[in-house]
Amino acid sequence: MTRTYAKMVEINVLEKPIERIKQTCELMGIADRFDRALPELETFLEAEIAQGEVRESRLTLDGLCYLRQLLAQA
Repeated sequence: MTRTYAKMVEINVLEKPIERIKQTCELMGIADRFDRALPELETFLEAEIAQGEVRESRLTLDGLCYLRQLLAQA
Protein backbone atom coordinates (compact mmCIF):
# COMPACT_ATOMS: atom_id res chain seq x y z
CA MET A 1 0.00 0.00 0.00
CA THR A 2 1.43 3.36 -1.02
CA ARG A 3 0.50 6.53 0.78
CA THR A 4 1.07 9.99 -0.51
CA TYR A 5 1.13 12.88 1.91
CA ALA A 6 0.79 16.45 0.81
CA LYS A 7 3.25 18.77 2.46
CA MET A 8 1.28 21.17 4.58
CA VAL A 9 2.53 24.70 4.72
CA GLU A 10 1.27 26.99 7.43
CA ILE A 11 0.94 30.57 6.31
CA ASN A 12 0.85 32.98 9.17
CA VAL A 13 -0.77 36.17 7.93
CA LEU A 14 0.08 37.96 11.18
CA GLU A 15 3.82 37.30 11.04
CA LYS A 16 4.93 40.15 8.78
CA PRO A 17 2.59 42.86 10.11
CA ILE A 18 3.56 42.10 13.71
CA GLU A 19 7.26 42.08 12.79
CA ARG A 20 6.90 45.46 11.07
CA ILE A 21 5.02 46.92 14.04
CA LYS A 22 7.70 45.58 16.38
CA GLN A 23 10.47 47.14 14.28
CA THR A 24 8.64 50.47 14.32
CA CYS A 25 8.35 50.31 18.10
CA GLU A 26 12.05 49.47 18.41
CA LEU A 27 12.93 52.49 16.27
CA MET A 28 10.76 54.65 18.51
CA GLY A 29 12.33 53.24 21.68
CA ILE A 30 9.14 51.66 22.97
CA ALA A 31 9.89 47.97 22.41
CA ASP A 32 9.05 47.16 26.05
CA ARG A 33 5.60 48.70 25.66
CA PHE A 34 5.09 46.71 22.47
CA ASP A 35 5.85 43.46 24.29
CA ARG A 36 3.23 44.23 26.94
CA ALA A 37 0.59 45.17 24.35
CA LEU A 38 1.29 42.23 22.02
CA PRO A 39 -1.51 39.91 23.24
CA GLU A 40 -4.15 42.60 22.72
CA LEU A 41 -2.64 43.57 19.37
CA GLU A 42 -2.74 39.96 18.16
CA THR A 43 -6.39 39.65 19.22
CA PHE A 44 -7.23 42.83 17.32
CA LEU A 45 -5.43 41.68 14.17
CA GLU A 46 -7.05 38.25 14.35
CA ALA A 47 -10.45 39.98 14.40
CA GLU A 48 -9.44 41.99 11.34
CA ILE A 49 -8.50 38.78 9.53
CA ALA A 50 -11.78 37.17 10.57
CA GLN A 51 -13.55 40.07 8.87
CA GLY A 52 -11.64 39.31 5.66
CA GLU A 53 -8.63 41.61 5.76
CA VAL A 54 -5.48 39.81 4.63
CA ARG A 55 -3.38 42.59 3.08
CA GLU A 56 -0.15 42.86 5.06
CA SER A 57 0.15 46.60 4.56
CA ARG A 58 -3.40 47.22 5.80
CA LEU A 59 -2.96 44.92 8.81
CA THR A 60 0.28 46.74 9.66
CA LEU A 61 -1.33 50.18 9.44
CA ASP A 62 -4.43 49.14 11.37
CA GLY A 63 -2.22 47.45 13.96
CA LEU A 64 -0.10 50.56 14.43
CA CYS A 65 -3.21 52.71 14.84
CA TYR A 66 -4.67 50.28 17.36
CA LEU A 67 -1.37 50.11 19.26
CA ARG A 68 -1.27 53.90 19.43
CA GLN A 69 -4.73 53.87 21.03
CA LEU A 70 -3.67 51.18 23.51
CA LEU A 71 -0.56 53.08 24.52
CA ALA A 72 -2.47 56.35 24.86
CA GLN A 73 -4.85 54.68 27.33
CA ALA A 74 -2.03 53.33 29.47
